[in-house]
Amino acid sequence: MTGLELTLFYLLAAVLGVVVCRSLKLPPMLGYLSVGVLIGPHALGLAQDAEGVRHLGEFGVVFLMFVIGLEFNLPKLRSMRRHVFGLGLLQVSLTILLVVGGSLSLALMAPGLWNMPWGSAVALSGAVAMSSTALVVKMLAERLELETEHGKRIMGILLFQDLAVVPLLVLIPALGSPPEELLGALAIALFKASVLVGVLLIGGQRVMRWWLTLVARRKSEELFVLNLLLVTLSLAWLTELAGLSLALGAFIAGMLISETEYKHQVETDIRPFHDVLLGLFFISIGMMLDWREVTQHWPLVLLLLAVPVLFKLALVTLLARLLGATAGVSLRTGLYLAQAGEFGFVLLTLAQESRLVPPNLLNPILAAMVLSMLATPFIIMSSNRIVMRLVSSEWLQQSLEMTSIARKAINTSAHVIICGYGRCGQNLGRMLDSEGIAYIALDLDPDRVRQATAAGNSVVFGDAVRPQSLIAAGLGRASAVVVTYLDTASALKVLANIREHAPNLPVIVRTVDDQDLDRLRAAGATEVVPEAIEGSLMLASHALALVGVPMRRVTHLVQDQRDARYNLLRGYFHGADDDTVYELEQERLSTVNLPAGIKVIGKPLGALALQVAGVRVVSLRRQNGQTLLATNDTLLETGDTLVLSGKPEALALAEEMLLRARGSKGGPSHPG
Repeated sequence: MTGLELTLFYLLAAVLGVVVCRSLKLPPMLGYLSVGVLIGPHALGLAQDAEGVRHLGEFGVVFLMFVIGLEFNLPKLRSMRRHVFGLGLLQVSLTILLVVGGSLSLALMAPGLWNMPWGSAVALSGAVAMSSTALVVKMLAERLELETEHGKRIMGILLFQDLAVVPLLVLIPALGSPPEELLGALAIALFKASVLVGVLLIGGQRVMRWWLTLVARRKSEELFVLNLLLVTLSLAWLTELAGLSLALGAFIAGMLISETEYKHQVETDIRPFHDVLLGLFFISIGMMLDWREVTQHWPLVLLLLAVPVLFKLALVTLLARLLGATAGVSLRTGLYLAQAGEFGFVLLTLAQESRLVPPNLLNPILAAMVLSMLATPFIIMSSNRIVMRLVSSEWLQQSLEMTSIARKAINTSAHVIICGYGRCGQNLGRMLDSEGIAYIALDLDPDRVRQATAAGNSVVFGDAVRPQSLIAAGLGRASAVVVTYLDTASALKVLANIREHAPNLPVIVRTVDDQDLDRLRAAGATEVVPEAIEGSLMLASHALALVGVPMRRVTHLVQDQRDARYNLLRGYFHGADDDTVYELEQERLSTVNLPAGIKVIGKPLGALALQVAGVRVVSLRRQNGQTLLATNDTLLETGDTLVLSGKPEALALAEEMLLRARGSKGGPSHPG
């Protein structure tokens, strides 16, 4: 194949692999690995020469380290210091010590089976200590577990692992030196790294800010992106020139930029390069795998898969338990972090280049790492069932959580369930309080729940995505549910649970914009409130008022815009000053109370065919105060109050039809 044909082939294979993984709801990284294994020289042989894609993959590592450096900041470390420098430090340190100790002991006891010098053991122990940040964080975010107890511990450990890669990148090349030169090589490497990092961090931040400002003043997006590539690759080249790794220079570049005001713009601009090149890196890793050697040594592969996974699972679970986590949280943390990670592949590749990995062990180790990552999504998806089966106290813990929610909601009815008690949820709670309407809020931030509860707010710790939490919060007795956080995937799960257990309950969902409006309505949302649209309407109303448009006209213009988007806000209740020609042509709201003895009592709402008369039922409120989302199958009862929307004449006709006495003859008369 020519260079262009080979590039097109890699891109086609990557696209197909990612499409298959996304269809199966698996992370794209697994698609890249699988594609590399499949098309590599040791499988189908469609790509015989992996050298070109390996060089591209090295750039993927460079940009991965750049992003890690960009996200590195002291406030974040301080806020998570207990998990980062407690749990994370212990996990990495003990993994390296125990793996090196175990490797040396095995070499002494069975030299024919396992003969590995201590330098090689240190390099491999560093790879074993790493877990997949990209894979685990993505699944935590999709499962809405970033703010849970196990989520915070997982993030702390992953953050320390990312930091621990930096000294390992310096250490591993030095370990490849001959034994008599090892101490000197280590001292020189540490000296070079200290001098380079010191010079760059002491004066580099000022120079970086000055340079980025100079480039940004040219107001050219292309120039800014080209400059980012230049800065990142230049610093990577500089560290390689100093005898260190490319990745170390990229990490320093990210750290320097993270201290400037251009950090967020840089993150946005660099992301496409990072994702594409990192994908090529994983393809190159898959292409290194020789399945013929793996099948010949499959017992060793299974051993290298099972021992590190079970070891990390046990170690992380034990450490989390010793540092105060419950048994369920500890086991979940261990299950999420038992696999190999992308930095493990980086360190393994570096160890191979430094001739620290015995050739006969490279493919079995690589195969075990790939298999552990392929198994990770399935382990995480099954983690709740595993914890429930192995930890008897977890049932009690979840029962206590449900009991706490139920105790808070037991004496409430016709209340509003607020999913998420951030700024939006708290404002809603205050407004409901001012109107004397009961509510109960569910939130997953224990600090926020503790402070809000101490202040007298009706909020409890609970996951609104879980149907048990919603039921314990009184879903069957509630008058409405409001989803206040900006997460469409979570909102869709909440809607599915509500439609299963309380299909007629009104649900209002908050979103960023109207991109997912139709999906949410199709899933059962009574109304969707896009923040961007509301912000634009408020901006428009203020602008119109300031340029002299009468306030009454501004109000109607804004209302017309809302009418096009919101069913529940379409129309308004008629007042004494609304009898102008303009108002008589507008849609309005009207309420009709159904007394005993009228003909429609006991009939389904759909049988009245109000829509034929040009009238829409907005909502229905029972005599006991419960508000329902009225459907065609809803049976009308004595004391019901219907909120109708339509033009004045149609509303008058509908009201007369509804209030017709039982047994009266003839059709309704039109008002004169």
